[in-house]
Amino acid sequence: MTVVILTVLALQAVAQQSDPSLVTVARLYSSPDFVSQTLGPVQWLDNGAGYTRVEPSTTVKEGRDIVRYEVETGRREVRVAAERLTPAGSSKPLAIDNYAWSNNGKLLLVFTNSQRVWRQNTRGDYWVLNLASGKLTRLGGDAKPASLMFAKFSPDGARVGYVRDNNIYVENLADNRITSLTKDGSRTIINGTFDWVYEEELDLRDGWRWSPDSNHVAYWQLDASGVGDFHLINNTDSLYPVLIPIPYPKAGTQNSAGRVGIVGAQGGATKWLDVPGDPRNHYIARMDWAANSDEVALQQLNRLQNTNLVMLGDRRTGRVRTILTERDDAWVDVDSDIHWLAGGKQFLWVSERDGWRHAYEVSRDGATVKLLTPGKFDITSVESVDEAGGWLYYRAGPVNATQRYLWRAALDGSAKQQRLSPSSQSGTHSYNIAPGAGCAFHTYSSFGKPPTIELVKLPAHTSLRTVVENAKVIENVNKLKRGESSFFEVDIGGGVKLDGWMIKPPDFDPSKRYPLLFFVYGEPAGQTVLDVWQSNTYLWHLMLSQQGYIVASVDNRGTPAPKGRAWRKVIYRQIGILASEEQAAAAKAITSRWKFIDASRIGIWGWSGGGSMTLNMMFRYPEIYKTGMSVAPVVDQRYYDTIYQERYMALPEGNAEGYKRGSSINFVDRLKGNLLLVHGTGDDNVHYQNSEALVNALVAANKPFTLMAYPNRTHAISEGPNTSRHLFELLTRYLHENLPAGAQ
Repeated sequence: MTVVILTVLALQAVAQQSDPSLVTVARLYSSPDFVSQTLGPVQWLDNGAGYTRVEPSTTVKEGRDIVRYEVETGRREVRVAAERLTPAGSSKPLAIDNYAWSNNGKLLLVFTNSQRVWRQNTRGDYWVLNLASGKLTRLGGDAKPASLMFAKFSPDGARVGYVRDNNIYVENLADNRITSLTKDGSRTIINGTFDWVYEEELDLRDGWRWSPDSNHVAYWQLDASGVGDFHLINNTDSLYPVLIPIPYPKAGTQNSAGRVGIVGAQGGATKWLDVPGDPRNHYIARMDWAANSDEVALQQLNRLQNTNLVMLGDRRTGRVRTILTERDDAWVDVDSDIHWLAGGKQFLWVSERDGWRHAYEVSRDGATVKLLTPGKFDITSVESVDEAGGWLYYRAGPVNATQRYLWRAALDGSAKQQRLSPSSQSGTHSYNIAPGAGCAFHTYSSFGKPPTIELVKLPAHTSLRTVVENAKVIENVNKLKRGESSFFEVDIGGGVKLDGWMIKPPDFDPSKRYPLLFFVYGEPAGQTVLDVWQSNTYLWHLMLSQQGYIVASVDNRGTPAPKGRAWRKVIYRQIGILASEEQAAAAKAITSRWKFIDASRIGIWGWSGGGSMTLNMMFRYPEIYKTGMSVAPVVDQRYYDTIYQERYMALPEGNAEGYKRGSSINFVDRLKGNLLLVHGTGDDNVHYQNSEALVNALVAANKPFTLMAYPNRTHAISEGPNTSRHLFELLTRYLHENLPAGAQ
């Protein structure tokens, strides 16, 4: 039977290569057919009157120009030609990974030769171009290539600061003299950047800030001594294995100690802020200057992350005072960087204190807190503050939690909140709003519809011009054979209705019965049911529908949908437990509601948290799910990191039963269906340890399964030639072998 299936799949693959109506894994991962263009690095100029972007050079092969555009007229001029970005002695111009202008527009900072640090390319080389003289200078002196991080012009444009080898340096642009502001950086003393867990779970990478007057630098320092090392093992790049130690605090273990210091830009002693509390059991989750050069604002979370203290710290004395306290019975979501108003007398704050995520105006002493966005809905992000015009711009989906639109509210509460995104475009809208909020880059997409980017005038939302058409991708997608895609609600009882989407085969016949594959995530870090272009994930699911599967996804409670605090935080202390119950209830309701679904052919797959959920569903509800494909799962919640796991589950010592009941490894004896387990052995996020532990448990329970390990691949399982294609061909093949496709 297996030989027949593989032969059919091989013949289908050959036929599909030349058929533009069909999706193949090869088209997804070995061709440019569906690769969307992006806007690339864009910088607003002249208070929003113009902008610059990077475009291919017309005069230098493989070169890139930085081009300036007038917003109103679209007039184009090459601001910096590729020739000017060619270092002396080199025949090639710099590859521009990112760039920034000095405040006076006379200097250009170029980030190039970048390398990945955990998730993003944050280490590389920095060059400064003086536009008047044409001088192009590499920063860092004799520093080794690709060793600088987070370089930034001082506000006065006289210096650039950066991080190198966990120390902070300032380089004078007049003579390139370099001053070391910190000298104790090491593997465990981390200045100006962060350890693995702060970056992954608090989204912190750049750990230092210029003061507005250019005279001081405020920075984080982490002491990672005592944090347990997790060793990744590289067995393939040398004759003998290489051990890669990563300080990684697992749930319940010791964290790094974090503190904030302020040092003069000319060097000297650091003044440490006297923040109360054990630094190993608190997190400084946000920090920046507080609208002047005398105080910094901090957000401090306790270890359980259910209390957030907003503090002001004095540069001269190091004393701090708390001005605002946020508490929650579950966890507190960290606000973004504070936006100061009225010259620093007030600040913008986002809170769930009334049960919905709203924006508030708070006085500098915290005594006055005014709601700016009233109503039973959540704002999903603050997009811009136009203080001169008196408007707050934010995104929300008040009517449909799967969609996002731009709204604005008056800062003084005098006007009704207004939706600005056009009603004719249902789906997801995102924005890069110019200073002054007179215009914005507007990205629009929907489920099955690739993104386009246009420049729009605000608040009217009138289009000035399209800047990224993605015409070829849209043309290729429109040629595809597609069945009906729809969003729905499923009632699982108890007054709970869950959002879902479903893709049906192109030749769907409601009188027949089809296999159903669920795509799942289910944890607080992600929402799968979104009316947005989902790129290769959508296209692979579409491919499966072309091959005779119905594909669906459902978001249980506890996912970050804008449905109110209670919806999101009901999952507290029961990760893996409540979600499993609701996913199973949804599967039962769906198979009962739609008779064209074959209840004997139900499959499920997911990645990361979705891999964990896949295991939970396969083990806990074997009567529902016949085939599961779990990629990079957490199998025991004690194996994951402190910040994420403790935020949602509390410390293991305080919720031992919850950790046990929420971990799939404790339920392997119930497995009855077909299980594929996939993991990268170099996964620094969800360690391969998880899959090895699960293998041991499955073997002990005498349960058959299939394991695919990708050597040295990270959590993305994308490194190395052909990896993504190989993975998705594996998933496709396994599905066909174990969950037969087609109507019956």
